[in-house]
Amino acid sequence: MSDSAGKTKNLLLKDCFCIATGTGKADLTGTDILIRKRRIASLGANLKAPPGEETRTLDCSACLVVPGFVNTHHHFYQTLTRALPAVQNAGLFDWLKYLYEIWKNIDAEAVEVSSLLAMGELLKTGCTCSTDHHYLYPRGFKGDLTGIQFEAARRLGLRFSPCRGSMSLGRKDGGLPPDSVVQSEAEILSDCRRVLETYHDTDELSMSRIILAPCSPFSVTLNLMREAAELARSYGARLHTHLAETRDEDDYCSKHYGKRPLALMQECNFLGPDVFYAHGIYFNDSELEILAETQTGVAHCPSSNMRLGSGIARVKEMLELKIPVGLAVDGSASNDTSDFLAEMRQALLLQRIRYGPDALTAREVLTMASRQGAELLGFPASGRIAVNAAADLAVFRLDGLEYAGALADPAAALLFCGGSHQAAYTIVNGRLAVEEGRLTGFDEAELAARANSIAARLLRDQ
Repeated sequence: MSDSAGKTKNLLLKDCFCIATGTGKADLTGTDILIRKRRIASLGANLKAPPGEETRTLDCSACLVVPGFVNTHHHFYQTLTRALPAVQNAGLFDWLKYLYEIWKNIDAEAVEVSSLLAMGELLKTGCTCSTDHHYLYPRGFKGDLTGIQFEAARRLGLRFSPCRGSMSLGRKDGGLPPDSVVQSEAEILSDCRRVLETYHDTDELSMSRIILAPCSPFSVTLNLMREAAELARSYGARLHTHLAETRDEDDYCSKHYGKRPLALMQECNFLGPDVFYAHGIYFNDSELEILAETQTGVAHCPSSNMRLGSGIARVKEMLELKIPVGLAVDGSASNDTSDFLAEMRQALLLQRIRYGPDALTAREVLTMASRQGAELLGFPASGRIAVNAAADLAVFRLDGLEYAGALADPAAALLFCGGSHQAAYTIVNGRLAVEEGRLTGFDEAELAARANSIAARLLRDQ
Protein backbone atom coordinates (compact mmCIF):
# COMPACT_ATOMS: atom_id res chain seq x y z
CA MET A 1 0.00 0.00 0.00
CA SER A 2 1.02 3.63 -0.25
CA ASP A 3 0.72 6.04 2.66
CA SER A 4 0.41 9.82 2.38
CA ALA A 5 4.17 10.14 1.92
CA GLY A 6 4.12 7.69 -0.97
CA LYS A 7 6.24 5.06 0.80
CA THR A 8 5.51 1.38 0.33
CA LYS A 9 4.34 -0.50 3.41
CA ASN A 10 3.98 -4.16 4.18
CA LEU A 11 0.85 -5.42 5.93
CA LEU A 12 0.88 -7.97 8.75
CA LEU A 13 -2.50 -9.50 9.66
CA LYS A 14 -1.97 -10.83 13.20
CA ASP A 15 -3.72 -13.72 15.00
CA CYS A 16 -6.47 -14.22 12.42
CA PHE A 17 -9.43 -15.87 14.12
CA CYS A 18 -10.13 -17.87 10.95
CA ILE A 19 -8.65 -17.94 7.45
CA ALA A 20 -10.67 -19.62 4.71
CA THR A 21 -7.91 -20.08 2.15
CA GLY A 22 -10.00 -20.99 -0.90
CA THR A 23 -7.48 -23.73 -1.74
CA GLY A 24 -9.57 -26.72 -0.67
CA LYS A 25 -7.52 -27.14 2.49
CA ALA A 26 -8.79 -26.82 6.06
CA ASP A 27 -9.36 -23.37 7.53
CA LEU A 28 -6.49 -21.87 9.50
CA THR A 29 -6.87 -20.47 13.02
CA GLY A 30 -4.60 -18.24 15.06
CA THR A 31 -2.48 -17.64 11.96
CA ASP A 32 -0.69 -14.54 10.69
CA ILE A 33 -0.51 -13.31 7.09
CA LEU A 34 2.43 -11.21 5.91
CA ILE A 35 1.84 -9.17 2.75
CA ARG A 36 4.89 -7.88 0.95
CA LYS A 37 5.43 -6.58 -2.59
CA ARG A 38 1.81 -7.11 -3.67
CA ARG A 39 1.86 -10.80 -2.73
CA ILE A 40 1.21 -13.00 0.27
CA ALA A 41 4.75 -13.54 1.51
CA SER A 42 4.14 -15.82 4.52
CA LEU A 43 1.44 -17.69 6.42
CA GLY A 44 2.15 -18.93 9.95
CA ALA A 45 2.17 -18.28 13.67
CA ASN A 46 4.11 -15.44 15.29
CA LEU A 47 5.29 -13.87 12.04
CA LYS A 48 7.51 -10.82 12.38
CA ALA A 49 7.81 -7.75 10.23
CA PRO A 50 10.85 -7.92 7.91
CA PRO A 51 13.75 -6.01 9.47
CA GLY A 52 14.18 -2.51 8.10
CA GLU A 53 10.88 -2.53 6.21
CA GLU A 54 7.95 -0.37 7.23
CA THR A 55 5.08 -2.68 8.14
CA ARG A 56 1.59 -1.93 9.37
CA THR A 57 0.03 -4.49 11.72
CA LEU A 58 -3.72 -5.21 11.80
CA ASP A 59 -5.26 -7.05 14.75
CA CYS A 60 -7.41 -9.77 13.16
CA SER A 61 -8.04 -11.83 16.31
CA ALA A 62 -11.82 -11.34 15.92
CA CYS A 63 -11.85 -11.56 12.12
CA LEU A 64 -12.50 -13.97 9.29
CA VAL A 65 -10.09 -13.52 6.36
CA VAL A 66 -11.16 -14.77 2.93
CA PRO A 67 -9.82 -14.40 -0.60
CA GLY A 68 -11.06 -11.19 -2.18
CA PHE A 69 -14.26 -11.75 -4.13
CA VAL A 70 -14.38 -11.44 -7.92
CA ASN A 71 -17.40 -9.94 -9.67
CA THR A 72 -17.80 -11.46 -13.13
CA HIS A 73 -20.62 -9.34 -14.61
CA HIS A 74 -21.92 -5.82 -14.00
CA HIS A 75 -23.22 -2.65 -15.67
CA PHE A 76 -21.85 0.21 -13.59
CA TYR A 77 -23.87 2.96 -15.29
CA GLN A 78 -27.09 1.37 -14.02
CA THR A 79 -26.34 2.51 -10.46
CA LEU A 80 -27.93 5.81 -11.56
CA THR A 81 -31.29 4.21 -12.42
CA ARG A 82 -32.07 1.97 -9.46
CA ALA A 83 -35.56 0.99 -8.30
CA LEU A 84 -37.37 3.15 -10.85
CA PRO A 85 -41.13 2.73 -10.30
CA ALA A 86 -41.94 2.27 -14.00
CA VAL A 87 -39.87 -0.93 -14.29
CA GLN A 88 -39.92 -2.41 -10.81
CA ASN A 89 -42.21 -5.18 -12.07
CA ALA A 90 -41.11 -5.48 -15.72
CA GLY A 91 -39.52 -8.40 -17.57
CA LEU A 92 -36.19 -8.01 -19.36
CA PHE A 93 -37.28 -6.80 -22.80
CA ASP A 94 -39.82 -4.24 -21.51
CA TRP A 95 -37.35 -3.19 -18.81
CA LEU A 96 -34.69 -2.55 -21.46
CA LYS A 97 -36.99 -0.62 -23.79
CA TYR A 98 -37.94 1.81 -21.02
CA LEU A 99 -34.44 2.29 -19.60
CA TYR A 100 -32.71 2.78 -22.96
CA GLU A 101 -34.59 6.08 -23.25
CA ILE A 102 -32.86 7.23 -20.05
CA TRP A 103 -29.46 5.64 -20.64
CA LYS A 104 -29.10 7.25 -24.07
CA ASN A 105 -28.31 10.54 -22.27
CA ILE A 106 -25.37 9.19 -20.26
CA ASP A 107 -22.29 11.44 -20.49
CA ALA A 108 -18.70 11.34 -19.23
CA GLU A 109 -19.62 12.57 -15.75
CA ALA A 110 -22.29 9.90 -15.44
CA VAL A 111 -19.80 7.20 -16.43
CA GLU A 112 -17.25 8.50 -13.92
CA VAL A 113 -19.63 8.77 -10.98
CA SER A 114 -21.52 5.54 -11.64
CA SER A 115 -18.20 3.67 -11.94
CA LEU A 116 -16.94 5.09 -8.64
CA LEU A 117 -20.26 4.25 -6.99
CA ALA A 118 -20.42 0.65 -8.21
CA MET A 119 -16.75 -0.03 -7.50
CA GLY A 120 -17.05 1.52 -4.05
CA GLU A 121 -19.98 -0.70 -3.13
CA LEU A 122 -18.14 -3.76 -4.37
CA LEU A 123 -14.99 -2.95 -2.42
CA LYS A 124 -16.94 -2.28 0.78
CA THR A 125 -18.48 -5.77 0.55
CA GLY A 126 -15.19 -7.60 0.04
CA CYS A 127 -14.83 -7.56 -3.74
CA THR A 128 -11.25 -6.96 -4.94
CA CYS A 129 -11.62 -7.56 -8.70
CA SER A 130 -14.42 -6.80 -11.11
CA THR A 131 -15.38 -6.51 -14.71
CA ASP A 132 -17.97 -4.11 -16.13
CA HIS A 133 -19.94 -4.80 -19.28
CA HIS A 134 -20.41 -1.36 -20.83
CA TYR A 135 -22.06 -1.72 -24.23
CA LEU A 136 -23.86 1.63 -24.51
CA TYR A 137 -22.07 4.34 -26.55
CA PRO A 138 -24.35 7.38 -27.06
CA ARG A 139 -23.67 9.51 -30.11
CA GLY A 140 -21.85 12.66 -29.15
CA PHE A 141 -20.23 11.11 -26.07
CA LYS A 142 -17.07 13.11 -25.32
CA GLY A 143 -14.01 11.44 -23.87
CA ASP A 144 -12.39 8.02 -23.56
CA LEU A 145 -15.14 6.01 -21.87
CA THR A 146 -12.86 3.08 -21.00
CA GLY A 147 -10.17 5.45 -19.77
CA ILE A 148 -12.67 7.16 -17.46
CA GLN A 149 -13.48 3.81 -15.89
CA PHE A 150 -9.83 2.85 -15.45
CA GLU A 151 -9.15 6.17 -13.73
CA ALA A 152 -12.01 5.44 -11.30
CA ALA A 153 -10.56 2.00 -10.60
CA ARG A 154 -7.12 3.51 -10.01
CA ARG A 155 -8.49 6.06 -7.55
CA LEU A 156 -10.30 3.41 -5.54
CA GLY A 157 -7.68 0.67 -5.89
CA LEU A 158 -9.83 -2.01 -7.55
CA ARG A 159 -8.33 -4.67 -9.82
CA PHE A 160 -10.29 -4.08 -13.02
CA SER A 161 -10.92 -5.97 -16.26
CA PRO A 162 -13.76 -4.19 -18.06
CA CYS A 163 -15.59 -5.43 -21.12
CA ARG A 164 -15.48 -3.27 -24.20
CA GLY A 165 -19.11 -4.02 -24.97
CA SER A 166 -20.94 -3.17 -28.16
CA MET A 167 -24.31 -2.95 -29.87
CA SER A 168 -24.65 -2.72 -33.65
CA LEU A 169 -28.37 -3.47 -34.14
CA GLY A 170 -30.60 -0.49 -33.40
CA ARG A 171 -34.35 -0.37 -33.78
CA LYS A 172 -34.22 0.38 -37.49
CA ASP A 173 -32.39 -2.95 -37.94
CA GLY A 174 -34.71 -4.99 -35.71
CA GLY A 175 -32.83 -4.60 -32.43
CA LEU A 176 -34.10 -3.30 -29.08
CA PRO A 177 -31.93 -0.22 -28.37
CA PRO A 178 -32.45 3.25 -29.84
CA ASP A 179 -30.32 3.90 -32.91
CA SER A 180 -28.56 6.74 -31.04
CA VAL A 181 -26.68 4.32 -28.73
CA VAL A 182 -25.45 1.78 -31.29
CA GLN A 183 -22.30 1.95 -33.41
CA SER A 184 -21.22 0.59 -36.76
CA GLU A 185 -19.11 -2.55 -36.81
CA ALA A 186 -16.15 -0.55 -38.10
CA GLU A 187 -16.40 1.91 -35.19
CA ILE A 188 -16.71 -0.90 -32.67
CA LEU A 189 -13.80 -2.98 -33.92
CA SER A 190 -11.55 0.07 -34.28
CA ASP A 191 -12.16 1.09 -30.67
CA CYS A 192 -11.82 -2.49 -29.45
CA ARG A 193 -8.34 -2.59 -30.96
CA ARG A 194 -7.52 0.80 -29.41
CA VAL A 195 -8.50 -0.21 -25.86
CA LEU A 196 -6.66 -3.52 -26.18
CA GLU A 197 -3.49 -1.77 -27.23
CA THR A 198 -3.88 0.95 -24.59
CA TYR A 199 -5.07 -0.89 -21.49
CA HIS A 200 -4.63 -4.67 -21.82
CA ASP A 201 -1.84 -5.76 -19.46
CA THR A 202 -1.22 -9.51 -19.28
CA ASP A 203 1.16 -9.37 -16.28
CA GLU A 204 0.20 -11.90 -13.59
CA LEU A 205 -0.54 -9.10 -11.08
CA SER A 206 -2.03 -6.76 -13.66
CA MET A 207 -4.57 -4.22 -12.42
CA SER A 208 -5.77 -3.57 -15.97
CA ARG A 209 -7.13 -6.02 -18.54
CA ILE A 210 -9.67 -5.86 -21.35
CA ILE A 211 -12.45 -8.26 -22.36
CA LEU A 212 -14.33 -7.96 -25.67
CA ALA A 213 -18.06 -8.35 -25.18
CA PRO A 214 -20.67 -7.88 -27.92
CA CYS A 215 -23.83 -7.31 -25.89
CA SER A 216 -26.15 -10.15 -26.91
CA PRO A 217 -27.52 -12.09 -29.88
CA PHE A 218 -30.39 -9.58 -30.19
CA SER A 219 -28.22 -6.44 -30.26
CA VAL A 220 -25.27 -7.31 -32.54
CA THR A 221 -24.76 -9.12 -35.84
CA LEU A 222 -23.21 -12.55 -36.03
CA ASN A 223 -20.41 -11.06 -38.09
CA LEU A 224 -19.49 -8.76 -35.21
CA MET A 225 -19.44 -11.77 -32.86
CA ARG A 226 -16.99 -13.54 -35.20
CA GLU A 227 -14.78 -10.49 -35.69
CA ALA A 228 -14.68 -9.76 -31.94
CA ALA A 229 -13.68 -13.35 -31.17
CA GLU A 230 -10.85 -13.25 -33.68
CA LEU A 231 -9.62 -9.86 -32.47
CA ALA A 232 -9.70 -10.77 -28.77
CA ARG A 233 -7.74 -13.95 -29.33
CA SER A 234 -5.08 -12.13 -31.32
CA TYR A 235 -4.36 -10.09 -28.15
CA GLY A 236 -4.80 -12.92 -25.64
CA ALA A 237 -7.97 -11.30 -24.27
CA ARG A 238 -11.16 -12.95 -23.09
CA LEU A 239 -14.69 -12.89 -24.53
CA HIS A 240 -18.07 -12.32 -22.93
CA THR A 241 -21.74 -11.82 -23.83
CA HIS A 242 -25.24 -12.19 -22.40
CA LEU A 243 -26.67 -15.59 -23.29
CA ALA A 244 -29.64 -17.80 -22.46
CA GLU A 245 -31.06 -15.24 -20.02
CA THR A 246 -34.76 -15.35 -20.96
CA ARG A 247 -37.28 -17.26 -23.05
CA ASP A 248 -37.75 -14.08 -25.10
CA GLU A 249 -34.12 -14.41 -26.19
CA ASP A 250 -34.73 -18.01 -27.29
CA ASP A 251 -37.77 -16.89 -29.27
CA TYR A 252 -35.85 -14.00 -30.89
CA CYS A 253 -32.99 -16.25 -32.01
CA SER A 254 -35.34 -18.91 -33.33
CA LYS A 255 -37.35 -16.33 -35.27
CA HIS A 256 -34.39 -14.43 -36.76
CA TYR A 257 -31.78 -17.18 -37.15
CA GLY A 258 -33.62 -20.47 -36.86
CA LYS A 259 -31.27 -21.54 -34.07
CA ARG A 260 -30.98 -21.44 -30.31
CA PRO A 261 -28.53 -18.93 -28.77
CA LEU A 262 -25.73 -21.40 -28.03
CA ALA A 263 -25.84 -22.76 -31.58
CA LEU A 264 -25.27 -19.21 -32.80
CA MET A 265 -22.25 -18.92 -30.50
CA GLN A 266 -20.84 -22.15 -31.95
CA GLU A 267 -21.29 -20.72 -35.42
CA CYS A 268 -19.36 -17.60 -34.37
CA ASN A 269 -16.50 -19.47 -32.66
CA PHE A 270 -17.65 -17.87 -29.41
CA LEU A 271 -16.95 -20.93 -27.23
CA GLY A 272 -13.97 -22.11 -25.22
CA PRO A 273 -12.03 -21.62 -21.98
CA ASP A 274 -11.49 -17.94 -22.86
CA VAL A 275 -15.27 -17.32 -23.10
CA PHE A 276 -17.89 -16.83 -20.38
CA TYR A 277 -21.57 -15.96 -20.65
CA ALA A 278 -23.74 -13.89 -18.33
CA HIS A 279 -26.79 -15.71 -16.89
CA GLY A 280 -27.04 -19.04 -18.76
CA ILE A 281 -30.48 -19.87 -17.39
CA TYR A 282 -32.00 -21.63 -20.39
CA PHE A 283 -29.32 -24.09 -21.46
CA ASN A 284 -30.73 -27.56 -22.13
CA ASP A 285 -28.98 -30.84 -21.28
CA SER A 286 -27.05 -31.14 -24.54
CA GLU A 287 -25.95 -27.50 -24.30
CA LEU A 288 -24.61 -28.03 -20.79
CA GLU A 289 -22.55 -30.89 -22.19
CA ILE A 290 -21.12 -28.54 -24.84
CA LEU A 291 -20.17 -26.01 -22.16
CA ALA A 292 -18.45 -28.74 -20.17
CA GLU A 293 -16.56 -30.12 -23.18
CA THR A 294 -15.37 -26.69 -24.28
CA GLN A 295 -14.85 -25.35 -20.71
CA THR A 296 -16.92 -22.29 -21.54
CA GLY A 297 -17.85 -20.43 -18.35
CA VAL A 298 -20.96 -18.84 -16.86
CA ALA A 299 -21.35 -15.71 -14.72
CA HIS A 300 -24.26 -16.53 -12.40
CA CYS A 301 -26.43 -13.52 -11.43
CA PRO A 302 -29.04 -14.83 -8.96
CA SER A 303 -30.45 -11.51 -7.68
CA SER A 304 -31.01 -10.07 -11.15
CA ASN A 305 -32.53 -13.33 -12.35
CA MET A 306 -35.02 -13.22 -9.46
CA ARG A 307 -35.66 -9.47 -9.75
CA LEU A 308 -36.62 -9.73 -13.45
CA GLY A 309 -38.35 -13.08 -13.05
CA SER A 310 -35.98 -14.57 -15.60
CA GLY A 311 -35.57 -17.99 -13.99
CA ILE A 312 -33.09 -20.10 -12.01
CA ALA A 313 -29.80 -21.14 -13.62
CA ARG A 314 -28.85 -24.81 -13.32
CA VAL A 315 -25.76 -24.06 -11.26
CA LYS A 316 -25.76 -27.29 -9.27
CA GLU A 317 -25.71 -29.30 -12.50
CA MET A 318 -23.10 -27.00 -14.05
CA LEU A 319 -20.74 -27.56 -11.13
CA GLU A 320 -21.29 -31.30 -11.27
CA LEU A 321 -20.29 -31.19 -14.95
CA LYS A 322 -17.18 -29.12 -14.08
CA ILE A 323 -18.43 -26.10 -16.02
CA PRO A 324 -16.58 -22.98 -14.77
CA VAL A 325 -19.07 -20.82 -12.84
CA GLY A 326 -18.43 -17.45 -11.21
CA LEU A 327 -20.72 -15.06 -9.37
CA ALA A 328 -21.91 -11.60 -10.36
CA VAL A 329 -24.17 -8.85 -9.07
CA ASP A 330 -25.23 -7.81 -12.62
CA GLY A 331 -26.43 -4.28 -13.30
CA SER A 332 -27.67 -2.10 -10.49
CA ALA A 333 -30.97 -1.45 -12.23
CA SER A 334 -31.90 -5.12 -12.00
CA ASN A 335 -30.42 -6.07 -8.63
CA ASP A 336 -30.52 -3.15 -7.41
CA THR A 337 -27.24 -3.16 -5.50
CA SER A 338 -23.56 -3.97 -5.83
CA ASP A 339 -23.47 -5.84 -2.51
CA PHE A 340 -21.35 -8.85 -3.38
CA LEU A 341 -21.80 -10.69 -0.11
CA ALA A 342 -25.56 -10.42 -0.50
CA GLU A 343 -25.17 -11.99 -3.95
CA MET A 344 -23.35 -14.94 -2.41
CA ARG A 345 -26.18 -15.53 0.04
CA GLN A 346 -28.72 -15.37 -2.78
CA ALA A 347 -26.74 -17.92 -4.77
CA LEU A 348 -26.66 -20.26 -1.80
CA LEU A 349 -30.39 -20.08 -1.16
CA LEU A 350 -31.75 -19.92 -4.71
CA GLN A 351 -30.25 -23.26 -5.76
CA ARG A 352 -31.92 -24.87 -2.76
CA ILE A 353 -35.33 -23.78 -4.04
CA ARG A 354 -34.72 -25.74 -7.23
CA TYR A 355 -32.65 -28.69 -5.99
CA GLY A 356 -33.22 -29.06 -2.25
CA PRO A 357 -31.35 -28.15 0.97
CA ASP A 358 -28.03 -29.69 -0.05
CA ALA A 359 -27.96 -28.19 -3.55
CA LEU A 360 -25.09 -25.78 -2.91
CA THR A 361 -22.83 -25.47 0.13
CA ALA A 362 -21.36 -22.32 1.63
CA ARG A 363 -17.88 -23.52 0.63
CA GLU A 364 -18.93 -24.00 -2.98
CA VAL A 365 -20.31 -20.46 -3.05
CA LEU A 366 -17.09 -19.07 -1.56
CA THR A 367 -15.12 -20.89 -4.25
CA MET A 368 -17.36 -19.56 -7.02
CA ALA A 369 -17.05 -16.06 -5.59
CA SER A 370 -13.27 -16.12 -5.40
CA ARG A 371 -11.07 -18.66 -7.17
CA GLN A 372 -13.50 -19.57 -9.94
CA GLY A 373 -14.33 -15.94 -10.60
CA ALA A 374 -10.64 -15.07 -10.79
CA GLU A 375 -10.10 -17.86 -13.30
CA LEU A 376 -13.03 -16.67 -15.45
CA LEU A 377 -11.51 -13.19 -15.67
CA GLY A 378 -8.00 -14.55 -16.22
CA PHE A 379 -6.36 -13.71 -12.87
CA PRO A 380 -5.02 -17.07 -11.62
CA ALA A 381 -2.86 -15.45 -8.91
CA SER A 382 -6.01 -14.07 -7.23
CA GLY A 383 -8.89 -15.85 -5.53
CA ARG A 384 -6.92 -17.85 -2.95
CA ILE A 385 -4.85 -17.34 0.18
CA ALA A 386 -1.50 -19.02 -0.31
CA VAL A 387 2.15 -18.05 -0.30
CA ASN A 388 3.01 -16.09 -3.47
CA ALA A 389 -0.64 -15.51 -4.38
CA ALA A 390 -1.82 -11.99 -5.11
CA ALA A 391 -2.50 -9.99 -1.94
CA ASP A 392 -6.24 -9.65 -2.58
CA LEU A 393 -8.08 -10.27 0.69
CA ALA A 394 -11.31 -9.39 2.48
CA VAL A 395 -11.48 -9.19 6.26
CA PHE A 396 -14.79 -9.37 8.16
CA ARG A 397 -15.29 -8.83 11.89
CA LEU A 398 -17.17 -11.67 13.60
CA ASP A 399 -17.52 -10.23 17.11
CA GLY A 400 -20.84 -8.45 16.54
CA LEU A 401 -24.32 -9.52 17.59
CA GLU A 402 -25.14 -10.76 14.09
CA TYR A 403 -22.53 -13.54 14.30
CA ALA A 404 -23.01 -14.53 17.94
CA GLY A 405 -23.61 -18.26 18.22
CA ALA A 406 -22.33 -18.89 14.66
CA LEU A 407 -18.59 -19.33 15.20
CA ALA A 408 -18.53 -23.13 14.89
CA ASP A 409 -18.06 -22.51 11.15
CA PRO A 410 -16.96 -18.90 10.65
CA ALA A 411 -16.72 -19.07 6.85
CA ALA A 412 -20.26 -20.43 6.52
CA ALA A 413 -21.49 -17.86 9.05
CA LEU A 414 -20.46 -15.14 6.62
CA LEU A 415 -23.18 -16.35 4.22
CA PHE A 416 -25.82 -17.69 6.60
CA CYS A 417 -25.70 -14.85 9.14
CA GLY A 418 -25.02 -11.15 9.39
CA GLY A 419 -27.14 -8.06 9.00
CA SER A 420 -24.27 -5.96 7.69
CA HIS A 421 -22.21 -7.04 4.72
CA GLN A 422 -19.50 -4.44 5.20
CA ALA A 423 -15.90 -5.64 5.24
CA ALA A 424 -13.66 -4.28 7.97
CA TYR A 425 -10.74 -4.26 5.52
CA THR A 426 -10.49 -4.93 1.81
CA ILE A 427 -6.94 -5.38 0.55
CA VAL A 428 -6.18 -5.21 -3.18
CA ASN A 429 -2.72 -5.81 -4.60
CA GLY A 430 -1.31 -5.36 -1.09
CA ARG A 431 -3.02 -1.99 -0.51
CA LEU A 432 -5.84 -1.13 1.88
CA ALA A 433 -8.76 -0.03 -0.29
CA VAL A 434 -11.25 -0.26 2.61
CA GLU A 435 -10.28 0.47 6.19
CA GLU A 436 -12.66 0.09 9.14
CA GLY A 437 -15.52 -0.22 6.66
CA ARG A 438 -14.76 3.01 4.76
CA LEU A 439 -13.18 3.63 1.38
CA THR A 440 -9.66 4.92 1.97
CA GLY A 441 -9.03 8.52 1.01
CA PHE A 442 -12.49 8.96 -0.46
CA ASP A 443 -15.47 11.12 0.51
CA GLU A 444 -18.41 8.70 0.35
CA ALA A 445 -21.03 11.36 1.18
CA GLU A 446 -19.86 13.57 -1.68
CA LEU A 447 -19.97 10.63 -4.09
CA ALA A 448 -23.53 9.74 -3.05
CA ALA A 449 -24.63 13.36 -3.51
CA ARG A 450 -23.10 13.55 -6.99
CA ALA A 451 -24.75 10.29 -7.99
CA ASN A 452 -28.17 11.48 -6.81
CA SER A 453 -27.79 14.75 -8.70
CA ILE A 454 -26.89 12.99 -11.97
CA ALA A 455 -29.66 10.43 -11.51
CA ALA A 456 -32.20 13.22 -11.13
CA ARG A 457 -30.89 14.94 -14.27
CA LEU A 458 -31.16 11.73 -16.31
CA LEU A 459 -34.79 11.30 -15.28
CA ARG A 460 -35.59 14.90 -16.18
CA ASP A 461 -33.97 14.54 -19.62
CA GLN A 462 -35.64 11.28 -20.69
